[in-house]
Amino acid sequence: MSPDREELREYRRKRSFDKTPEPLGRSSRDGSGNRFVVQEHHARRLHWDLRLEHDGALASWALPRGFPETPDENRLAVHTEDHPLEYLTFEGEIPSGEYGAGSMTIWDHGTYEAEKFRDDKVVFQLDGERVSGRFALFRTKGDDWMIHRMDPPAPDGDPMPRSVKPMAATLSTLPPDQENWAFEIKWDGVRAIAYGEPGRLRLFGRNLREFTKQYPEIRPMMNDVGARRVVLDGELVAFDDQGRPSFQRLQPRIHLTADADIRRQQRAIPVVYVIFDLLYLDGRSLLRLPYEERRQELAGLGLGGPNWQVPDYQRGDGDALLDATRRQGLEGVVAKRLASRYQAGKRSRDWLKIKNVLEQEVVVGGWVSGQGRLSGRFGALVVGYHEDGELRYAGKVGTGFDDAMRDLLQDKLDALRTEKSPFTGRQPQKDTVFVRPELVARVEFAHWTDEGTMRHPSFEGLTEDKPARDVVRELPAPPPPADPEE
Repeated sequence: MSPDREELREYRRKRSFDKTPEPLGRSSRDGSGNRFVVQEHHARRLHWDLRLEHDGALASWALPRGFPETPDENRLAVHTEDHPLEYLTFEGEIPSGEYGAGSMTIWDHGTYEAEKFRDDKVVFQLDGERVSGRFALFRTKGDDWMIHRMDPPAPDGDPMPRSVKPMAATLSTLPPDQENWAFEIKWDGVRAIAYGEPGRLRLFGRNLREFTKQYPEIRPMMNDVGARRVVLDGELVAFDDQGRPSFQRLQPRIHLTADADIRRQQRAIPVVYVIFDLLYLDGRSLLRLPYEERRQELAGLGLGGPNWQVPDYQRGDGDALLDATRRQGLEGVVAKRLASRYQAGKRSRDWLKIKNVLEQEVVVGGWVSGQGRLSGRFGALVVGYHEDGELRYAGKVGTGFDDAMRDLLQDKLDALRTEKSPFTGRQPQKDTVFVRPELVARVEFAHWTDEGTMRHPSFEGLTEDKPARDVVRELPAPPPPADPEE
């Protein structure tokens, strides 16, 4: 790996120094230095450039996912041309059209001690402000290398969680002590926990199923996250022609698996990741912090892009916000106690959802045939909810379907067809075609009858992030009493 006196020829060949602010660099015969720098490089794809001073130049590797955190994983490191020593302090904007175009900032710097420095393997100890530890770089093929952490990191922080179930709100009314609560718009979308780390972003639903692939427009958010390690809570939302969140508009995106279909629908129905909570940040679990402090830390991240945003919340005066959502045809508001901790996987009265319309998740237990052009196909879904572990009949849903959804549902219903009724107690009409109770749908309706069925239900869409066994009848609970200590 020792460069000859033309060690910077490749570096200079790739650059127009009348256009780029990068240093031309001078060849140095002093090979005794042991400095390093890591630069965060927002080029076509975000990555981190590791540069080690060696034989009068900077041996360089691009790390698409940064440094491995434990000895259990290796990460890609792409070997690039040597850079001049002046790059140890370089920061700036490389113009569009130039090699490596994009912004470059120093992410870490310090000294290192090399145990081995060969053409195919480098073993070294880093001593930086942000990264310290013993690492090995080894070539796999061509310019592709891997970087491996050889020692465990110091136990000075909380491990990043990998499977957080979101906290749920309780259906209720506005709390009496509104000055102690935050109020947010209730977004009519799909709940998503986002795990962000260097060069990687993953999205998971309420049932811990990953659906990152289905929403490629959210992936560039990892450039915003940068080198930070975060766990975010939010909602994937599609907006209708009036700019209102629409669960029905989102439906074609939820069920796709083929790459071509995903790309086509991404253009037709773009989604926005609406972020409203921060659960983990750079070695710190924030679950036990009050809501208000978590929101302050979230705002400090400065996240915001074409397909992700952090809307503000309103402190107190929930009546006014609820009235505004009602006038605008929105679903309602969520009230969150300012002092509340994040209770992962639990439904709590520290979070309340106050709706302008009644909605209910239901289990599909069968269907009845339609008439006319729908003869022989389903005209209405027969649905229910669980009570004491048994599926109870809750009525028929015959409106809210477009032709594409009818086709999708019919295929799913045919595959689940069974002879036995899944319902306990009161049964639907005799000509019902029964199915195994696996599909979960969201419906909007007028009110509950005394018999426990929904009046005038309308289909909103299928829900894939909640097991059918967890669907119960949702009845409003009273808000918690005012806390005299607040």
